[in-house]
Amino acid sequence: VQLQASGGGLVQTGGSLRLSCAASYQIVSRGTTGWFRRAPGKEREFVAASSRGSYYRDSVKGRFFISSDSAKNTFYLQMNDLKPEDTAVYYCAGDDRSYSTRSYYYQGERYYYWGQGTQVTVSS
Repeated sequence: VQLQASGGGLVQTGGSLRLSCAASYQIVSRGTTGWFRRAPGKEREFVAASSRGSYYRDSVKGRFFISSDSAKNTFYLQMNDLKPEDTAVYYCAGDDRSYSTRSYYYQGERYYYWGQGTQVTVSS
């Protein structure tokens, strides 16, 4: 399975973007979908995940929302009220499995499939 991320771009502070990730039925409907990001000079960090529930890093709660469309085998990250500190390359990630341990969703190594990354730049 090759994940395909799209939807990044340049937006002003306070603006919105929706990222998309084409995946597979198994990942979207029965497994785990996630988004991570890597800002310049920083390590990759967890952003959001969905499986048995939806999970978000604290800094994006209430602004970012993860969702999916099983008919299209695609999942999304709706990003609202964007801030300059959200600037990063965003990666979609997926796995056929779902977990009962919540902390697993925050760990990149729990995801077998990864997209190529899409740049999000928020100007101040």
